[in-house]
Amino acid sequence: MGLRETLARTRQLFSRLISAPVVNEEELEAALLSADVGIQATRQLLNAIRRPSPNPKATLEQEIANLLRSATPAKKPPVPLPEVIMLVGVNGSGKTTTVGKLSRYYADQGKRVIVAAADTYRDAAAEQVGIWAERAGVEIVYSQKGQDAGAVAFDTITRALQNQFDIVLVDTAGRLHTRQDLMAELEKIKRVCAKVKPGAPEEIWLVIDATVGQNGIRQAQTFHQRLGLTGIIITKLDGTARGGIIIPVVMELKLPVLFIGTGEGINDLEPFDPESYARALFEN
Repeated sequence: MGLRETLARTRQLFSRLISAPVVNEEELEAALLSADVGIQATRQLLNAIRRPSPNPKATLEQEIANLLRSATPAKKPPVPLPEVIMLVGVNGSGKTTTVGKLSRYYADQGKRVIVAAADTYRDAAAEQVGIWAERAGVEIVYSQKGQDAGAVAFDTITRALQNQFDIVLVDTAGRLHTRQDLMAELEKIKRVCAKVKPGAPEEIWLVIDATVGQNGIRQAQTFHQRLGLTGIIITKLDGTARGGIIIPVVMELKLPVLFIGTGEGINDLEPFDPESYARALFEN
């Protein structure tokens, strides 16, 4: 599914307003808030369209793209392989599915990928991520229910170092951001990664379900405080009219959105591009 189709439900909120010769500010404000753009960004966008412009739609698109580019990650120097990427998030955010999609994404680039099945709480979690790994054609280190998640990460990174893998994807158990004990376990996994490979994990990405709206920001703030996130992945955009949530996530957290889920298939993951996203919100 393409980005335009993914944002179809969100775009319906704006289509009539933006195609009108004069934009009704009150209606646009209501639509932006309904799309979960957030109060701060909504005010900024309304201020932008108050400036004289022959094309309010183009003005909105440009303003949104500018807001999102403000958190574009700086180009990092190459890291010693394997690069370790840790995926975190609350229950049901689509983390394991995203691990499968990322596996295919990197494998398609010719990279050797190995997955750490470090969700040791959920029934059939290892089986689920194993199915995704098989579809993607990548290797996996399995865990047993109740096994120490840090040990799974340790074993996977050790194997990756010994066998010249390029990417390690660490799939962690979903957890409420309000549970201090479970957040402490993520901190432990992070420390274990660094023991095996100094500097690891080089990336810690939070997976946010777009359908939770503004609550996703509160989740992200807690995860960021505890772990030092480096990026965000937004899932389930195709199932909601809250596709504007990306904007306040970037504005409030100053973290880049790196990928978006555009469907349920293994290839339905796109690198995030601010201009493409802004166009897809408003195009007819």
